[in-house]
Amino acid sequence: MAGPFDAAAGPAPSRRQVLLAGTAALGAAALSGVPAAAAEGAGAAPIRAPFTLGVASGDPLPDGVVLWTRLAPAPLAPDGGMPTRPVPVSWQVAEDEGFRRVVAAGAELARPEQAHTVHVEVSGLRPGREYFYRFRTGRELSPAGRTKTAPRPGSRTDRFAFAFASCQNYPEGFYTAYRHMADEDLDLVAFLGDYIYEGGAQGTIGRGHAPAAEIWTLADYRTRLAQYKTDPDLQAAHAAFPWAVVFDDHEVENNWAGDISQPDTEPDQDPAVFRQRRAAAFQAYYEHMPLRRAQRPSGPDIRIHRRLTFGDLVDFHLLDTRQFRDDQEVTPQERLDPARTILGAAQKDWLLRNLAGRTARWNVLAQQVFFSARDFTAGPEQSFSDDAWDSYPVERDFVRDHLAGASNPVVITGDVHASYVADIKADFADPMSATVGTELVGTSITSGGDGVEQNAGDAVQLRENPHLKFVNRKRGYVRNVITRAEWTADYRVVDYVSRPGAPVSTRASFVVADGKPGAVPA
Repeated sequence: MAGPFDAAAGPAPSRRQVLLAGTAALGAAALSGVPAAAAEGAGAAPIRAPFTLGVASGDPLPDGVVLWTRLAPAPLAPDGGMPTRPVPVSWQVAEDEGFRRVVAAGAELARPEQAHTVHVEVSGLRPGREYFYRFRTGRELSPAGRTKTAPRPGSRTDRFAFAFASCQNYPEGFYTAYRHMADEDLDLVAFLGDYIYEGGAQGTIGRGHAPAAEIWTLADYRTRLAQYKTDPDLQAAHAAFPWAVVFDDHEVENNWAGDISQPDTEPDQDPAVFRQRRAAAFQAYYEHMPLRRAQRPSGPDIRIHRRLTFGDLVDFHLLDTRQFRDDQEVTPQERLDPARTILGAAQKDWLLRNLAGRTARWNVLAQQVFFSARDFTAGPEQSFSDDAWDSYPVERDFVRDHLAGASNPVVITGDVHASYVADIKADFADPMSATVGTELVGTSITSGGDGVEQNAGDAVQLRENPHLKFVNRKRGYVRNVITRAEWTADYRVVDYVSRPGAPVSTRASFVVADGKPGAVPA
């Protein structure tokens, strides 16, 4: 397939060179068949080194994936250092790392009103296959990425491997965990929220936020997302695997709920002002994530809940527990109101229809905040998190009861900067009640700093909540290997994040057997 990438062919780079090179391009090459001026725009000054934010892919389907990049030669500038005009960007998908067997190619316009981002929804690929992709503008070639399509729905699938992660506060640590994740053998990465943090913290390790203040405007959110995406270890993990992403609170503002801002003295206490802020945050978020057009926001509204299917083995139900939730600031009596919702009526109906229909062998709820009950107070008194499903217990128990009827339900969770394993009980108040599912909670990538094994309150949690099987507060991610017989979850942790170069190890492993809810140590 002839095109502007032809002259770039040569000795195939190694897999590590291609996928883990961070921002290093594979090298510029002369255009073949397309004059450089035409590719860059007639009479326009050439754009140099625009692929500073790397490449990404996401939301794999059996016949294709989303490919993403952004042109930003000056990523922390309000405009990314780009001209105020559309810029043509070519793309290729190949079956091999050397791009000798190109199977799809095309061109898009990177537009200034979309921060010169590119979202390519590639189709026509073969199911369950590995592919490689790259972009080009003018004479500039992007790093290459690896991606993989999903198996055909209903087709026999014997193994699926994925990692999930959350909470990557940039000033609080180095993203060494992502460097290790990029070396894993995975089909997918699920990111469960807090991709950025909205505050102006500068930290103590030389990774202070830009801008150095809380972000409010579209330009602010674009700069913050770009700053996070300059990290070479994060870029390596994006380039190595397709991702499926959902947001939590910090992509907009800490602890927001629906149209309600976090209680403070800021102007967005007015819901109309907060919706303007949310619109800016959602636009920038979409611009920087490998999401489909179906997830493109409309002002302050975005549909992030969706379903991804991987053969007959795994269904991912990706949830939104922020945009439709009722106010979380309530009294202990009000939290028991059966009308309270964390999902909203439409999303809840969508989820229940999914669970009631044909599903795969394993059903995953990929979501943001703690699902299982968690009492923090010793003795007969009780206290719960108002930011979790415990603040919406009637709806939580309703969803739990429907999960109990699904095949092998597993809830995966982020948010709390700690690793947990929990049995989902038919009645959380009765330890002897049936276990109907499993919750796996992942720690943060960096949020909270280096971390510890456990804090003083964890012993109380384990005593008061016998369905909790494991708590650990080191940083890292959860690697999961799913077969027809079992799900193995490895809690992968790094020793520290306050400086780069930490080794990774498996702190604990748990297994869930097919047809037998609940996790046991491996």
